[in-house]
Amino acid sequence: MSTPLLRLYPAGYRHAFGDDIAEAYREAVEGAGRSARLREAGDIVAHALRVRLRLGSAQRAGRLFAAATPFALAATAAYAAFGLVSMLADWRLSGSAGFLVPLSYVMIGCDLVTLTGAVLALGGRFTAGARWACAGALTQALSLVLVPLSAGALIPAAALPYLLAPVVVAALPVACPPDLRPAGRALGTSALAALPLWAMLTVAALTLTDATGHLALTLWRLGVPVAAALLLAGRPALSRLRTPGQFALAGAPFVAMGYCAGVVDRDTLVPALAAMAAAGVALRLWRVRGGAGADRGTGARAD
Repeated sequence: MSTPLLRLYPAGYRHAFGDDIAEAYREAVEGAGRSARLREAGDIVAHALRVRLRLGSAQRAGRLFAAATPFALAATAAYAAFGLVSMLADWRLSGSAGFLVPLSYVMIGCDLVTLTGAVLALGGRFTAGARWACAGALTQALSLVLVPLSAGALIPAAALPYLLAPVVVAALPVACPPDLRPAGRALGTSALAALPLWAMLTVAALTLTDATGHLALTLWRLGVPVAAALLLAGRPALSRLRTPGQFALAGAPFVAMGYCAGVVDRDTLVPALAAMAAAGVALRLWRVRGGAGADRGTGARAD
């Protein structure tokens, strides 16, 4: 194992476990191809970052990220679907064959990869799906930066939140501790293959039924994908939210994607965050009272 990879770990952790990590890496890549070596190196980098950021399953931050992971995937899937529907519906409504430029096809491809990865991650193929989703979001952001730069234009500072937010949200599941990752649904190969098809058919249906105007932007292009993604995440994801912090972090990706999509603006951003925080506190109080009520009921039966 190369020294630079080991240096990603804190010094104390490296001195205590560096030899074990190097040996495990050597055994994993012995006789393996280049792609396997890159995958193992990526796992080492991700683990080192989690150790540095204290995102293990024993730390509170790790449990916080784990509870929010399904919702980050749902928000990523919804925003990618929003991008696809917006691009394809506007193309259809324009009636012009030249509406799409070369960058448009890059955007469509990145959204397809991101949407497919997020849907597969929610369906049970977490590791590969989360990586695809993150790679798609990152490639799209880099394309939006590099293409103008190649023409001598700089990205305005006001555009940075719109570029960074989707990447940060898509990267959040990658930071989830491996032993706390959502189990997903027990789906067979055919069912897993059907999930991306279902996502693409949903995008196609929204594109064909989309109408012009801001109402369509709010209710169809983002709202329907959010509802579909939350349905795919299921009740187990909601049941893992037990603290106001977990609830807030789970809701933040949807607020961020809503801001990027234009559904949430600067005037409604703070009220949206406040409402989300209040809902988290209310959820916590409801569960505390429910637990207290169950304890009283148990005590009454014991008497």
